[in-house]
Amino acid sequence: MQEIVLGDVTVTRITEYYGSVEMSPETFFPESPDGAWDADWLAPDFLERENHVCVSAIQTWLLRSEGRTILVDTGVGNHKERPYTPVWSHLNTGFLANLAAAGVRPEDVDVVVNTHLHVDHVGWNTFLDDRSWVPTFPNATYLMPKPDFEFWNPANGHEPNLGRGNQNVFEDSVAPVHEAGQTLLWEDSHRIDANLTLELAPGHTPGSSVLTLDSGGDRALFVGDLLHTALQLVEPDTNSCFEEDSAQARATRRRLLGRAADTNALVLPAHLGGHGGAEVVRDGDRFAIKDWAPFAKL
Repeated sequence: MQEIVLGDVTVTRITEYYGSVEMSPETFFPESPDGAWDADWLAPDFLERENHVCVSAIQTWLLRSEGRTILVDTGVGNHKERPYTPVWSHLNTGFLANLAAAGVRPEDVDVVVNTHLHVDHVGWNTFLDDRSWVPTFPNATYLMPKPDFEFWNPANGHEPNLGRGNQNVFEDSVAPVHEAGQTLLWEDSHRIDANLTLELAPGHTPGSSVLTLDSGGDRALFVGDLLHTALQLVEPDTNSCFEEDSAQARATRRRLLGRAADTNALVLPAHLGGHGGAEVVRDGDRFAIKDWAPFAKL
């Protein structure tokens, strides 16, 4: 089962990729506590022990709320030139077929949420049509956090910690949508409908955001890259190597995991393999996994 119902909202997990990201945990998470990756429960869903590399999912959360079809993050995309992230370069995946299997055609999508504007969250914003990048979802409004739009726009001259890892992304996956008049650049917070609200959650990037679902007594937090692996659920001070502001990333992660624990909200990151998410509880000054999300394991 890759579909659950939370209040009045249906949530479907759409996978683009699942497997190795060709990085060791020491490289991906250089701040990991000594021995943390020896824990048995991390393999095989989050760690491939044989080759000692992290396992990750690239997935989109498909929401149906108040009669509208909403996508949260759009993965890597096909045929994109990514010279500094070769694992994501020139892919040819069946993402649109996976979306169609869930009953959604590109023209059916009403809203696209980009939690932030990294390479693996905006790729299917566009597709290649006769050598031009055009919006994949022609009838959708693309919700992008304005701080990230400004930060990743090459014209503004910022020098990200990611270096050139996001090269070409703005040009082929963000600018074409904006030039088509389909973006809404929001600041601070944005209410999509009575069930869904966006708010800034900076640290990973200046405009990283979280989508809160609150409906019929059910709650979920779609947290993008607030965390990349389940280890960060129990070791919340462990950053990835991709944070733009390390101290802010740790503070934001602790704040939102605390909210999830206090409100019994399901935490649904962008890249968690296995069951895709979890419920957490407070455990002293850290957190513990109460239960996994009710999605089938990948």
